[in-house]
Amino acid sequence: MKPPHPSSLERTLGWFLVVVMGVSVANVLWQVFTRFVLASPSSYTEELARYLLIWIGLIGAAYAAGRQLHLAIDLLPRAVSGSTGVGLQVLIRIIVAGFALGVLTYGGVQLVRITLSLGQTSAALRIPIGWVYMALPISGVLISWFSLRDIGVLLKEPREP
Repeated sequence: MKPPHPSSLERTLGWFLVVVMGVSVANVLWQVFTRFVLASPSSYTEELARYLLIWIGLIGAAYAAGRQLHLAIDLLPRAVSGSTGVGLQVLIRIIVAGFALGVLTYGGVQLVRITLSLGQTSAALRIPIGWVYMALPISGVLISWFSLRDIGVLLKEPREP
């Protein structure tokens, strides 16, 4: 199955990642400037860089899943064709959706709920840590959505006998 044309959701995710990556680069440049030029390192830049990297990694994984650019070991799916190949592709996407819903979405919601209820905040930025962890359930929902969408596309494609 070749990747579909980017949907508006994928384009939005792509632009979100561009903006967050730009903020991350500017943040790290500011960190280097304050450390080496001003000789007075900024107190928040290291923490912000860490949190932005979490969001880039998790939302980037969802974007890659939507565009079918994610890493995959596809020796077996390439070796199988016809309806058996389609069935294997559907099974793989069901497993991915199950992982994303169970671990990323459910586990992420629990983590966000616990950290927000405890009032845990970051050391330098003083923001609720739950906001940082919100990337987990968001990416889980997105990966699940893309997996289910791909299952629908696979089931609608004409098959060879």
